Amino acid sequence: MSTTRLLEGFGRFYIGLLLAFLYLPIVIMALMSFNASPFYQLPFEWTTKWYADLSHNAQLLAATWNSIEIAIIATILATLLGTAASLALFRYEFAGKKLLQALLFPPIAIPWLITGTAMLIFFFGVGIGRGLHAILLGHVALALPYVIVVVSARLQTFAPELEEAARSLGASQWQVTMRVTLPWIMPGVIAGALFAFAVSFDQFVVSYFLSTPGEATLPVEIYAAIRKGFTPEINAVSTIIIAVSMGLMLVAARFFKFGGEK
Repeated sequence: MSTTRLLEGFGRFYIGLLLAFLYLPIVIMALMSFNASPFYQLPFEWTTKWYADLSHNAQLLAATWNSIEIAIIATILATLLGTAASLALFRYEFAGKKLLQALLFPPIAIPWLITGTAMLIFFFGVGIGRGLHAILLGHVALALPYVIVVVSARLQTFAPELEEAARSLGASQWQVTMRVTLPWIMPGVIAGALFAFAVSFDQFVVSYFLSTPGEATLPVEIYAAIRKGFTPEINAVSTIIIAVSMGLMLVAARFFKFGGEK
């Protein structure tokens, strides 16, 4: 066996182990959501009991809808604001631009525990307080740097001459943005929106600090449920969310060619 084929086989084996490490826990969790035993006992007995119980769990469903609503609104706001900010940073030169671009990265790198504490203190200081509205503002602030970084990276592949050509043909600034620039950067905008949705929906630390009793998001509610005693209904709702999320990712990847033409 040649060295090349040996390395190729080792590479495939390594990738297989990596994928198993990432997806095997998810597959097991999904399977256990259909297991009759609440304690994961074997042999496996097929049932949809936990999904039926989930449909009657008002607290868990309310937390799920809170997470979905906040994630959708936060994604829309962060995508609009982040895309506009990226275009401004791309088109214009102004004092402090380099500093502003550098300040986009610390919010991504700073531990969310510190960010959550800072937001809690700040929101109480300015009178915003806690609740779903505070969680929404916190999620937008967290998601905004991701959108700006991703869209700005896409803008680096854009030729400014295209905008100049459109203006020379009589297009207004709005027409240039909507018909020339935006179609080009749309894959970056969609990728930034997906990042924003994932950051918001999956956010636990900031949501935990800013939530109030009865107004929790799904990660906070799952944490509270695990502390009281784990229920397979959590497996059921997690399986549904994973299936929907992966479906949306596959659709977005298919239509915006994130993986290339093939």
